[in-house]
Amino acid sequence: MALDRWIALIFVAFCCIYGYAAFFTMDQLLPPFMQRNPVWPSTFPKILAVLGGIVGLIVLLGVEKSGKDAGPSATDINYRNLGEYKVGQALLLLAFMVAYALLLRPAGFLLATTAFLVAGSTVLGERKFHIMIPVAVLATGFVWYLVQEVLGIFLRPFPFFMGT
Repeated sequence: MALDRWIALIFVAFCCIYGYAAFFTMDQLLPPFMQRNPVWPSTFPKILAVLGGIVGLIVLLGVEKSGKDAGPSATDINYRNLGEYKVGQALLLLAFMVAYALLLRPAGFLLATTAFLVAGSTVLGERKFHIMIPVAVLATGFVWYLVQEVLGIFLRPFPFFMGT
């Protein structure tokens, strides 16, 4: 089986586990007044699980390649040539995501998110810091404002030692 199908198989398994959690475990703890609502907190995870499973099955079964010839194309993942792919960039981005998740509370949303956006775009090859930093700051501030002020969800904006 080709590498893209193995990845699709893992993705389908993840979607099944996520879907099980969304359909059977998330709704049990809802208070009675929320159980009569048409949209529950698990509605979006349910949609994601179903759509992810469908997309994963399409790749797993090879439906997207049904109209093409049976040979490999230039866009197929070839596990024999993994050295040619930018695996280092992908692993570094994953490390930045983990660092972002760990620093989100102590560093605050504004600093952690801005640093993650700048570092991530630098890893991906952007070198125009005079554009990248203001865009990261504006995007972070806009998202924080939407979450904090519009949605009313508290999101610590500054590091813990500055107090909020």
